[in-house]
Amino acid sequence: MDSFSTVIRTASHEEHTEAETSTFMSDMLGGRLGVEAYARYTEQLWFVYEALEAGAERLASDPVAGPFIRPELFRLASLERDLAHLRGPQWRAGVSALPATRAYAERVRECAADWPAGYVAHHYTRYLGDLSGGQIIRDKAEKTWGFARKGDGVRFYVFEEITNPAAFKRSYRELLDGVQADDLEKQRIVAECKRAFALNTAVFRALAEEFPLSA
Repeated sequence: MDSFSTVIRTASHEEHTEAETSTFMSDMLGGRLGVEAYARYTEQLWFVYEALEAGAERLASDPVAGPFIRPELFRLASLERDLAHLRGPQWRAGVSALPATRAYAERVRECAADWPAGYVAHHYTRYLGDLSGGQIIRDKAEKTWGFARKGDGVRFYVFEEITNPAAFKRSYRELLDGVQADDLEKQRIVAECKRAFALNTAVFRALAEEFPLSA
């Protein structure tokens, strides 16, 4: 019988692939978009992570979500440093969430408030993605737009307190395997994971509309 972490990864593979290969992400990683598109994407991330981390302290004592609340994962401070670099010290006055981003962040808040197991699904899709595919984005951003290696502008992708990402991801998957949920609840978590990827893809679609490539 497959472990729960394997079930989640397998069941959400299609949605995960759709997000990874979205037009916006493909264009950005292909170097076909300017730094403004990267900055706008970083803005959207801030709204999502603000929703993720605003409820983290309260969830730390929850039997289901609590084990996943790891301060070394928190990204909000790094995002804010990146936005100050990308948008200037008054960045808060200029950032705005796309409608798709607002929907994504609102769903995260709903889960954080009312359904800790659902919050775990969003936690998994975001943070493990940052530790994995996010490193490709960091590398491309450094090379394409000249950010200092692991410096301001890409600090979101730099997990300074995680010295061995591979080992950390293994321990994270072990947490998933031991999640306090029955089979029905696990099915709901898988469904929410797929929903999280779909919400992320919707943000990418909106960004692609905002930054279309010239014919």
